[in-house]
Amino acid sequence: MIPTLMALLCFGQSVGLRICVQAGTLLKPTVWAEPGPVTPWGSSVTIWCQGALGAEEYRLDKEGSPAPWFKQKTLEPRDKVKFSITRMTEKTAGKYRCDYHTPTGLSEPSDPLELVVTGVYSKPSLSALPSPVVTSGGNVTLQCGSGQGFGRFVLTKEGEHRLSWTLDSQHARGQSQALFPVGPVTPSHRWMFRCYGSYRNSPQEWSQPSDIVKLLVSEPPRNLSTPLPGHISTAGLQKHQKVLIGVSVTFTLLCFLLFFLFLLKHQNKCSKSGASDPEAKTRELQKSFSSTTDVQEQNQCNCGGDASVIHFQPEEDKEMNSQDAPSEDPQDVTYAQLSHMTLKREISAPPSFPLEDPPDEPNVYAALAIH
Repeated sequence: MIPTLMALLCFGQSVGLRICVQAGTLLKPTVWAEPGPVTPWGSSVTIWCQGALGAEEYRLDKEGSPAPWFKQKTLEPRDKVKFSITRMTEKTAGKYRCDYHTPTGLSEPSDPLELVVTGVYSKPSLSALPSPVVTSGGNVTLQCGSGQGFGRFVLTKEGEHRLSWTLDSQHARGQSQALFPVGPVTPSHRWMFRCYGSYRNSPQEWSQPSDIVKLLVSEPPRNLSTPLPGHISTAGLQKHQKVLIGVSVTFTLLCFLLFFLFLLKHQNKCSKSGASDPEAKTRELQKSFSSTTDVQEQNQCNCGGDASVIHFQPEEDKEMNSQDAPSEDPQDVTYAQLSHMTLKREISAPPSFPLEDPPDEPNVYAALAIH
């Protein structure tokens, strides 16, 4: 095996401070932007690159450019430098990397910094679905859309860290939109969002920011069994209100039912009394008919008695009547034949038609004089 020779280089400004860098193992630099990687059009931005303390030169490269974008030599060893962009435009937007030189060699490039310019296009719209008021621990969907046909949308959360999410857009009816699920939402954070639109062939050129959407986090409803002291729960009031409404409806239905039963019973009673009235009337008619029959029988008996008196009239009276008859003026006399048996029959009895001849009955003749 061939041993590998490792050179150890030491740099220092004084005896007490020395930094040793092992050749071939230079630290990977880091790069960032101030005030941030997302910069409005026309504003200035500063790019920082940090490497090792023994670096003699720093370079800033822009992706797509053949030569280094910026170079800066250090007059004395330092671990970081800054590059300033005084006016941000579409040409300055892009991906940047930095590296540094030391007497032992060149470091590897840093991770890319994506510098974005905003305000190139009109702003999209942002809304919370179904509502910006979210219960603690719940989820919500943020909808970002535009009619400019953007290929993607970027959602950013306002705050110290400025988080962002990117989604490809969906096109429907001349509109492009993207749906960002957010959650679970808690009261311990600020939930303020904006969104931007961009095209796929120029992802570092964004539109103007949308209007800000702030999510309002509400506490979940408390259990009714443990209410706060002096606090009346709205959910409890709603529950009692529902119970009262149910009792009122039940009582109303019961009253209607009782009223209906009362009407039905009254109707049945009237029907029964109407059915019994004909029988009573029949009995009354029978009583009246019987009374009339008794009166008629009594009258017939009286008539029969008179007929008997006429029948058994003394002979002297008959002779006086016969002697007086020629002296008087001729008068019309009508005789009525009265059957004693027939007068005793009840008027209510229907006439009978016997098969044999009836027995002989004594007949009484009464002379009816017409004056």
